[in-house]
Amino acid sequence: MGSETNSLSPSCEDTMGDGEDKPRLTEEEKKQNHIASEKKRRQAIRGGFDRLTELVPGLEGLARSEGVVLKKTVEYIRVELDKRNRLLQECDQRGIDVEEKYRQP
Repeated sequence: MGSETNSLSPSCEDTMGDGEDKPRLTEEEKKQNHIASEKKRRQAIRGGFDRLTELVPGLEGLARSEGVVLKKTVEYIRVELDKRNRLLQECDQRGIDVEEKYRQP
């Protein structure tokens, strides 16, 4: 049994890297990293909402409520999908061949 323990020890050391100890973060450093990560996440979300307000008609210049942006975006996408479906139907009625890749939602 003792020989098994000894034979496992080197492999455990190998998984730890080159033997250099990395300094452990203090609780304060962990907290600051978490705060920074959360701030970065919120900025990315704000950036996404800003892009939506640029793309979706009717959202320009409105006070940005994320709920309003999402609601208007969904409404806009539904309208655009309806337009697309009507165009596909019109093409079918006129005998216009539409490649399958353009029929996929």
